[in-house]
Amino acid sequence: MEIKKKTSGIKVQEVKKPFLTGSILDENTLKNCAKFFGQYIMIAFVSFIACSSSSFGGDILRYSLNTLIIGAVMMLFYNFGSGNGAEAVTRGEILYQKQEKGQPISAGERKLCFHKFKGFINALFGMIPFLIPAVILAFCTTLQTTDPGALPSWMQSYTRRSDIGNALVNYTQPEGMQFVDYLRALIRICLLPFVNLIGYSNKTGMLTMERLSPLLMLLPVAAYGTGYLTGRSIRTRIHTTISENDKKRISREKKRQKVRSRSVQHREPEQLN
Repeated sequence: MEIKKKTSGIKVQEVKKPFLTGSILDENTLKNCAKFFGQYIMIAFVSFIACSSSSFGGDILRYSLNTLIIGAVMMLFYNFGSGNGAEAVTRGEILYQKQEKGQPISAGERKLCFHKFKGFINALFGMIPFLIPAVILAFCTTLQTTDPGALPSWMQSYTRRSDIGNALVNYTQPEGMQFVDYLRALIRICLLPFVNLIGYSNKTGMLTMERLSPLLMLLPVAAYGTGYLTGRSIRTRIHTTISENDKKRISREKKRQKVRSRSVQHREPEQLN
C-alpha cells in the first residue's frame, strides 16, 4: 500500500508493506528478557563510572553531566528497542509473503512477529530483578539521619560507669547494616544519576527518590518499548527509500536511452565509395 506524503513541496510516495503480527509472548521471550537484563547491567556499570566522576564540581556542571547521562541511557534503550521492533516487522513481512504464496507457516514462527506490547513486556520481565528490590525499598525506606559519630578518646573511661555508660552505648555499639540498607545501596547505584542530581545532603529529596524508585526503574522499560513501536515506521522508511532509489535509477536510465537515441538520429550518414 502506498500513501502520498508531501515533504518540502515534493510529493513522496510512502511505501508500506503488509506484515503478519505475532503474540506478546513467544519462544524468544526468555532470551530477550535476559538480553535486556544484560544490557541494563552493562549500561548501569558504565553509568556508575561516569556518574562517579560527575558527582564533583559545581552544581551547574553536576546537573548538566548527570542529565546528559540520563538522556544517553534512555536513547540507548530506545535504539535497542527500535532495532528489535524493525527485526520483528521484517520477519512478519517475510511470513506474509510466504502466506500469500500458500507456503505453510508454523504457530511458533507467527508468534515471533511484531506485537505492539512485546517490547514493553520483554523489558519489564528483564527489569524484574531490580524492580522487586525497588518496590520493597519504596515501602520500607525511612528518612536517613546522621549517625552519632565516633566517641572522643577522653570519654572512653566514662563508658565503664553504670550511671553514664548506658547513655553512651550508641557510640560504643554502632548499629550494623540492615536488609533495607543493602537494598538502598543497590537501588542508589542503579539510579546514581538521579542521586547526583538530588544530592546526598538532601535527605528529604533522597527519601522521595527512594519511594519513587520503582517508577524511575521503569524509565528504561518505557524507552525500550517505545523504541520497539517504531519498528513499523523504520521499515516504512526503508521501503520508501528503496522505492525512491528505484524510481531515480529508472529515470536516469530513461534519460540515457533518450540521449543515445538522439545521438543515433543525428548521426550523419556515411559516404559510399
